Amino acid sequence: MNIAIDQAQIEGVNVTPSAKQKIAELLSGADEAQQAVRVFVAGGGCGGMNYGMTFAEAVTDRDRMMRDDSGFALAIDPVAFSYLQGAEIDFQDDGVSATFVFNNVFQAVGGSGACGGCGGACG
Repeated sequence: MNIAIDQAQIEGVNVTPSAKQKIAELLSGADEAQQAVRVFVAGGGCGGMNYGMTFAEAVTDRDRMMRDDSGFALAIDPVAFSYLQGAEIDFQDDGVSATFVFNNVFQAVGGSGACGGCGGACG
């Protein structure tokens, strides 16, 4: 089953205009082998999952793809996609630091983001 979606938006995941612009900028300066920026999730814990981004040299037919004519291309694998439902990916630059921010990521898994929410010990 091919679930690759090639469009500017994927239902359930919002990418802000500033994030799209920054991703397009990063890809325009990257090696030609880089086909997209990939969103990934890594193991959780009390604070929930860790979200990140890296260049993708390969995009599979299982990836959800978002792209537009500006050069923006974002790949999301099925596992990451399941944790991103209801999330917003933003890029913030306050002049001192610049970073991608994942907002509303706990909506998909019903977590609170508060320490102790999993019943485990923190600290």
